[in-house]
Amino acid sequence: MTDLSPLNGVNRLLFTVPLKPLQSDRFQPTGFPNLGAATYQSSAGQKLLVESAQSMANRLETVCWDTVNNQPVAELNGISHVTVKRGGKFLTDTMLEAHRLNSPYLLEGKDTSFIRKLKADLGGLADGPIDRRLLATVVLKYDVGSLIHGLFLAKSELAGGRLRIARALSAFIEATGVRVAASGGVKNDHVNPSGDTKAGFGNVPFARDEFTAESIDCHINLDLAQIRGYGLGDDVEHLLILLALYRIRRLLDGDLRLRTACDLEPVDGANIVASRLTDFALPALTDLAKLLATAIGKCGDRMTHETVSFEDDLKKAKAAKNDKSNDDSDTETDEE
Repeated sequence: MTDLSPLNGVNRLLFTVPLKPLQSDRFQPTGFPNLGAATYQSSAGQKLLVESAQSMANRLETVCWDTVNNQPVAELNGISHVTVKRGGKFLTDTMLEAHRLNSPYLLEGKDTSFIRKLKADLGGLADGPIDRRLLATVVLKYDVGSLIHGLFLAKSELAGGRLRIARALSAFIEATGVRVAASGGVKNDHVNPSGDTKAGFGNVPFARDEFTAESIDCHINLDLAQIRGYGLGDDVEHLLILLALYRIRRLLDGDLRLRTACDLEPVDGANIVASRLTDFALPALTDLAKLLATAIGKCGDRMTHETVSFEDDLKKAKAAKNDKSNDDSDTETDEE
């Protein structure tokens, strides 16, 4: 029987889960524009960021999505989320959007029905200090995942763009004692080996850097104090903790193939014990699913599944002008 009582009064639940490549020793880390692999020095030696917190948040959501039926997996039936349709067909969902409820497909389209609902529900937040409990109540209603993975409603119409929720669940993967495993290859054109490579013809040799490591660890941080700080009551707190643990277990039990050449698995998936609160073991997926069914039922009347239409033109971004003002500007790029 799964017992969550050891979590009572605990502010943070931390896991450090050792991983290993599924085959051989090499793996491919995440790459960043104008940087490549994120290597750095620490007291433990040369280290490498294998997967960032931003990417892991998306992966923790994605493993709970049924891609065949375009809906949450069956165990999560009844949770709140918003589906976007185009021409009557599925387009996207807040569980798939990088910014969840702050998706432009919800807030920037010609169909303003959803943003009007948000404004009405958040009406008391337009002026003065943010009422965190009211914000959490509204977010729970429309997208419970945003209470776990964070949210920034940047639109000025919604309380002046001041509504933020930090990640309650965060994770990242890093490797220690890393060494470059240099390799390469060639894209062969058996018809015209000396063809114009700029047009996609011809043979194209390339270099490739993968890595080996003395150890690879997935670090997971669940902020239980933040979840309690929402002030939504015991039933919702219980639901949010179970949803977070379910996401962690589903990710570790499932597909940790982060990239073509980065296929990882836990060293001992059957025995994952917290690194803080060391007497707490991550429950099995089947046990968590049973508890979730009850928890979702208790909070079902506080959550809804909304459907929004997005019929706007999908315009391409305008090309940047090649002028001095553009050359001098500082730009930020998202991972991958």
